[in-house]
Amino acid sequence: MTMTGQQPAAASVEARRAMIDSQLRTSGVNEPWVLAAMSRVPREDFVPEQAKAAAYTDRTVALGQGRFLAAPLVHGKMLTEAAPMASDNALLVGDGHGYLAALLRPLVGALDCVGPDAASKGPVAGKASYTLIIIDGAIEQLPDWVAARLADNGRVVTGLVERGVTRLAAGRKAGGTVALIPLADLGIPILPQFAAPKRWSF
Repeated sequence: MTMTGQQPAAASVEARRAMIDSQLRTSGVNEPWVLAAMSRVPREDFVPEQAKAAAYTDRTVALGQGRFLAAPLVHGKMLTEAAPMASDNALLVGDGHGYLAALLRPLVGALDCVGPDAASKGPVAGKASYTLIIIDGAIEQLPDWVAARLADNGRVVTGLVERGVTRLAAGRKAGGTVALIPLADLGIPILPQFAAPKRWSF
């Protein structure tokens, strides 16, 4: 599927329609608000020029410098599970100028963003607490600061790496802690910044 030709805008609209019909709907992403959001935002605007032809394929797209754009299904499933609301104070661990941020921003009351490098080193600047935290990638270990910055009954949605397999996972804060529940196997780009500490073995 290419973005080149005489009518690039029309080709982009057609590519998004095909993405929705052949990737999202067929995999159980049918919420009208998710499909509307993903119909509205052109994925090709968030990839390098040489990768625009691959913007709507059902696979991860390399962005350079160790960064990746997850497949459309990953973000569709993340949005569905997160169920963002206008009342949410949300935090995205990911690119504040990236595709997922563009999808989320109109759906929440406020959105703060922090890159994975900064987020992996400790508590992030921003609001005292968030009702929704989304991590755009797969992690081995949820940082302690996430539970500390998540409001009571707040939600977190992320990818989770378990024995080399990446899964969509979600949790809520209860009793001061957050327990992630794996939901579905998905090919989610791994964030090496959130690797679990290595343990000695004998």
